[in-house]
Amino acid sequence: MVKILQYGEGNFLRTFVDAYFDDLNKNGLGRYEVNIVKPITFGTLERFEKQNNKYHIVLRGVEKGEAVENVYAIDSLAQVIDPFADADSYYALAKDPDLKIIVSNTTEAGICYNGADSIDGFDGITYPAKLTKFLYERYSAGLDGVYLLPVELIDNNADELKKCVDRYIELWDLPEAFKKWNDTKNFYCNTLVDRIVSGYPRDVETKTHLEELVGEKDELMSVGEPFGLWAVEKKGNIADYIQEGVHNIEVVLTNDIGYYKKRKVRVLNGSHTNLVPTALMLGAVTVYDCMADEKLSAFVDRTLKEEIIPFVSDDVAATTAFAESVKERFRNPYLNHLLTSISLNSISKWRARVLPSFADYYKKYGKIAHNMTVGFTYLMALYSLIEKTDAGYEAQLPTRKITLQDDQPYLDYFAGKNSIRGFMAKSDVWGEDLTAYEGFADAVENGVENIKLGKNLI
Repeated sequence: MVKILQYGEGNFLRTFVDAYFDDLNKNGLGRYEVNIVKPITFGTLERFEKQNNKYHIVLRGVEKGEAVENVYAIDSLAQVIDPFADADSYYALAKDPDLKIIVSNTTEAGICYNGADSIDGFDGITYPAKLTKFLYERYSAGLDGVYLLPVELIDNNADELKKCVDRYIELWDLPEAFKKWNDTKNFYCNTLVDRIVSGYPRDVETKTHLEELVGEKDELMSVGEPFGLWAVEKKGNIADYIQEGVHNIEVVLTNDIGYYKKRKVRVLNGSHTNLVPTALMLGAVTVYDCMADEKLSAFVDRTLKEEIIPFVSDDVAATTAFAESVKERFRNPYLNHLLTSISLNSISKWRARVLPSFADYYKKYGKIAHNMTVGFTYLMALYSLIEKTDAGYEAQLPTRKITLQDDQPYLDYFAGKNSIRGFMAKSDVWGEDLTAYEGFADAVENGVENIKLGKNLI
């Protein structure tokens, strides 16, 4: 028996991690038992009690060009604990020798340190503080350590979690022997997760359809896409507990978590970010609309093939295969992924997701990348339309009016009708002066003028 302590009862973990362990159980690849702990006081566990900790997930999307809706009955949950009401059951897990793995998803803000946290507190302290207390109980019981697999979406999530635990050990003046135990017996493994989970269906039509598909009413039902990837840093004997392969999600144990992050950021997020302003200006509403449009779909293909994939890793074939899976995900008719949602904070997204590929291309070829230049040109054209109104910062597109959300200084800059070239030169925005790329500013300014004249750049 391998027991897992899971901080978080939300849709993502139940449609990702718990589905993985459930698949292992059902295929005779071990006995895994997930014990959920509610990390905050908000919310109740009544739905879990009502359904005896059982629920369904529905994975809706495209596989091999065909739309699919696959139902999975999940029963990997052994118990769901409210530690604020039942501390005994919570700390009993700390003293359980079968506990081998701790998973958490406490949001990006959850892995943090607060010097005001008291070791005697619980409901008002951070997740890393709660974890430190839990690990101290385990150490005091004379037990071995565990594998900690946070899935919070921050860089080096496990490293950051351990830094917080170390600070609480120091803050609370806990024994040096405990610090050594934490350093040598616990394995903090950085992870990267990738699956879009929309959760419980909200509209009546979809809810009714999925309940018919599942065959019963399920208040814990959660909807996600078929694709799933969990890259886990290989430490200690983690392969004894986390099994590689496709088990509802694909799991990879790796010494290079950075490759998987780079691949996701550049291929998935980068192609998204380069596409969105172009698609908005040309009248598309969702990502699915883009992939159904011949010109926009071809634009995505060219950008990936010519300007992104060659600069991710030497294994071009593996990156190409991932890119094909990304395009299939973009064609998912069930996601209804709004371009306006993806456009949030487009400036910082372009810097983090597109600029690295753009810079690599320029360094290799000594010229600007055409497709990424087009995407950036449409971004500047979109922001040049910004008007400050009572409703916020809006842009009147050829087909509709949309609200744009970004850092206020950027919005104010464009609402003030300041120059595109001047904005491109701002090193505090981009981390460098974009006008230093020969021909880039000229191409963007000329492109924006052509867009204003009604020309299509793709």
